[in-house]
Amino acid sequence: MAGVLVRRAASYGIDAPYVPAGFGVGALSCLIATTLTDGPLPVVLAAALVLCAVIYLHATLRGKFATWEQVLDELRLRGDEQLLDLGCGRGAVLLAAAKRLSRGGHAVGIDLWRSVDQSGNDIETTRENAAAEGVLDRVQLRTGDMTGLPFLDDSFDLVLSSLAIHDIPDADGRALAIREAVRVLRPGGRVALADIRFGRQYAAALTELGMTDVRRHRLGWRMWWSGPWTATTLVTARKP
Repeated sequence: MAGVLVRRAASYGIDAPYVPAGFGVGALSCLIATTLTDGPLPVVLAAALVLCAVIYLHATLRGKFATWEQVLDELRLRGDEQLLDLGCGRGAVLLAAAKRLSRGGHAVGIDLWRSVDQSGNDIETTRENAAAEGVLDRVQLRTGDMTGLPFLDDSFDLVLSSLAIHDIPDADGRALAIREAVRVLRPGGRVALADIRFGRQYAAALTELGMTDVRRHRLGWRMWWSGPWTATTLVTARKP
């Protein structure tokens, strides 16, 4: 059922763990400031930072899973797809998609495996998660850069990405990642890219590359990364 959480057998860590840690340090600093100044402002700021941390942790520990289950429902996979997850991390999206594959379907995850992007981000951890979720036979993990994918043209039916492309620091690099995603797609293949920034850029790049049915919409409060000012946008498109 769309949006309903299923029991997760694996551990997926925390996205960008320095962010909620920063909220916690900021809240503690505000509380310390109450001993040095009069007035309610430090307490109000501390409460706001704690609320941001709570919303963030909900998104990373629960909200993104429910949201991606709904996104995958809407993609209506047949089960025999060859799919690629860009910046797969510990496998939250990759393995959820792999569970929907039947005989002949295959899911590939590629990542640089940086712990700054996700706590405990390591290829062996993701492999263990795949085994725990019962999909190791349908999953392949690769180390690589999404701006230069080590795959042939027309290799995949579906390219997914969640909260990864924005880590590329420059617009040209992000555009190259989009170009690579389109390159490895087969005709009729689809992309579904979820990110907290640059959704408009992704949609424009996909349109420029000749993709059809390009759509962009926000995914709702479950993927707010501290509040509505850091909402997640989903961009989808199809290769003609």
